[in-house]
Amino acid sequence: MATFTRLSSGSWRVQVRRKGRYVAETFVRHDHAREWATEAESQIDRGRAPVGNRARGTKTFGDLIDMHIDDMKDVGKPPGRSKSATLEMLHRELGAFKVSELDREKLIKFGRARSKQGAGPVTLSMDIGAIRLAFSHAIAVHGIELSVEPVDMARIALKRLGLVGKSNERDRRPTEDEIDRLLMRFELRSNCPEIPMARVMKFAIATAMRQEEIFRVTWSDFDKPTKMLTIRDRKDPRQKKGNDQEIPLLAVSGYDALALIEEQSLQRKDGDDRIFPYNHKSAGANFTRACQALEIENLHFHDLRHEGTSRLFEAGLAIQQVALVTGHKDWKMLKRYTHLKASSLHKFFEGKIA
Repeated sequence: MATFTRLSSGSWRVQVRRKGRYVAETFVRHDHAREWATEAESQIDRGRAPVGNRARGTKTFGDLIDMHIDDMKDVGKPPGRSKSATLEMLHRELGAFKVSELDREKLIKFGRARSKQGAGPVTLSMDIGAIRLAFSHAIAVHGIELSVEPVDMARIALKRLGLVGKSNERDRRPTEDEIDRLLMRFELRSNCPEIPMARVMKFAIATAMRQEEIFRVTWSDFDKPTKMLTIRDRKDPRQKKGNDQEIPLLAVSGYDALALIEEQSLQRKDGDDRIFPYNHKSAGANFTRACQALEIENLHFHDLRHEGTSRLFEAGLAIQQVALVTGHKDWKMLKRYTHLKASSLHKFFEGKIA
């Protein structure tokens, strides 16, 4: 049975109690409240969960996206920059379709079009995943009667067509010759006098830190007596912010991280508390230009993190010890960094014998 109450705001509060179930919603107009109550009672009689007022107005896929974003903001977990960009693109490309119209065929057509626009298998996989997320969120949170089967079938079809897939694990490590040539070029300081790229390179290998992290840490995060450095808001797919981590400043990878910071203190700038007070994008661009000038192919700045992590293993550190430096929460992820050089075994056993 439905009960209607006029609120002080002028809106109508409707409460439905039926077969042990209780649901309530608020409406501006009385006729809308009565219409919803009738439908809610019918849903309960058929053994289904009544759909809320917001969900009743959901007609298009764009509505599903908006509802998902609003819900996540309400619980303090708004989509990050990358996810927001994906959702905005989906809203633009598919938002006008009615939810019932967004079937397997249309999703496959969307995937083909995205591929022609240049989206690779990994990007398209993320797009399809975001579509499924919007569907499943509406089903689970709002009780909207939908099916994710069309999305799943479209993913299978796009995978068979080679348009959806996983990224290949990158295993590029710079050779000793490549590192020496890059350091020599940077130490001449002819192409980037404002950024001490040689020191940055060595620090990246010594700490296995990401490019953005290197140019974000501050002197306040550095504790010289304990030889520790705190990295704020470290990247973590499960925790976007507040993931601070202390790492030890070691000297086992061929470069001394603590000594490099002490060298950098001579270039400390007033008004900027960052240890490396430079633009990380400019550093990345300098690294890329240097590789091109030296005809070093397929080497990225991020590969220095790979190199540093691999050197930690080559120095004899166990996987749990390496994770304390790199910040990996899932030890399985570290397997991709264990592309060790066979020659490193000599150094390892020499150290054991000594």
